[in-house]
Amino acid sequence: MLHQHRSQFPALTNKIYFNYGGQGPMPQGAMDAIIQTQAHIQELGPFGTEAYGWISPQMKTTKEAIASTLNVPSDTITLTGNVTIGCNIGMWGINWQPGDHLLLSDCEHPGIIATAQEISRRFSVEVSTCPMMATINAGDPVSVIAKNLRPHTRLVVLSHILWNTGQVLPISEIADTCRKNNSLLLVDAAQSVGVLPLNLTELGVDFYAFTGHKWLCGPAGVGGLYVRPQVRDLLNPTFIGLNGLIVNSQGQPISWQPDGRRYEVSTLSTSLYMGLQEAIATHDQWGTAVERYQQICHNSAYLWQKLTELPHVKCLKNSPPESGLVSFQLTNNQPNAELVKFLESHKILTRTIANPNCIRVSVHYLTLESEIDQLIATIKSFLGL
Repeated sequence: MLHQHRSQFPALTNKIYFNYGGQGPMPQGAMDAIIQTQAHIQELGPFGTEAYGWISPQMKTTKEAIASTLNVPSDTITLTGNVTIGCNIGMWGINWQPGDHLLLSDCEHPGIIATAQEISRRFSVEVSTCPMMATINAGDPVSVIAKNLRPHTRLVVLSHILWNTGQVLPISEIADTCRKNNSLLLVDAAQSVGVLPLNLTELGVDFYAFTGHKWLCGPAGVGGLYVRPQVRDLLNPTFIGLNGLIVNSQGQPISWQPDGRRYEVSTLSTSLYMGLQEAIATHDQWGTAVERYQQICHNSAYLWQKLTELPHVKCLKNSPPESGLVSFQLTNNQPNAELVKFLESHKILTRTIANPNCIRVSVHYLTLESEIDQLIATIKSFLGL
């Protein structure tokens, strides 16, 4: 059944793909939806009453599909272009005051770090980093956050799945800890949406920024942001456009939209979002979110076990990851980049990570054990085994 399902993903037919954490391959149905949607819009207008009468319900159903994936009401979802835009909305929308504190972990993406640095520069906000990387095999992430919170910590920014090590953080417990300190929690969900079965209401996060082009295998240029309704009035719009406004009879802005639209701009790409909707539907054809996650964990455990049996290879985690990211290092002084290049010459796609210096392999429910076996055999060849 998996082989038949994989046939819907053209990129998987001529290579072994282990870069889902960077960008997922689109199913053919998603590519067709993009083309067909764009063609229909052009046929209708593309700017006119008929066109917008067709576009509006299409975007509504896409937002509902995204919300269903996260188990939240659709009015809590803001459509964005990617996870970084969502994080920027959450980080810049805080009413920062001099002396406020912003807390990051030491495993955050450079885009988050640079945004925090610029907020610090403009608003005299203090930014600090807590040692989350050290908890990969021992220690308690919740206590690390608790120890680094301050009375004036306005916002904590963390990844649900750490993009470099594959560690899954206990976000629900961290959210409770932040709330007791009156600190807001923004989660970078680049590596978790499409991997973990999610219920954001139960998680208790304030802001959850995600993208459609990684594990959901949608097109680049689509993403979203969940904002917990109880904190919506604490987050000012960062980008302002017609979609987010209520206007009077003269077309003048008088208020923000009462839901997730208030953070949206205008002229979202309908065709790309229809592609994402089709990608989500394609995954659902294979199994539930829980079933897909179980298969991801099976594949990552299989890969982790095979890697631990190799000489000159050290996995960052001492146990199988609870995500689709498996990171490892070479211990024989050979450059990681050389192995990645060697693998790519054999049409096996992986990537390097700078901090910690390692090679990251992304396995999805779509990954075959035979592909993992071929990866291991090619690593052995590189190592001269």
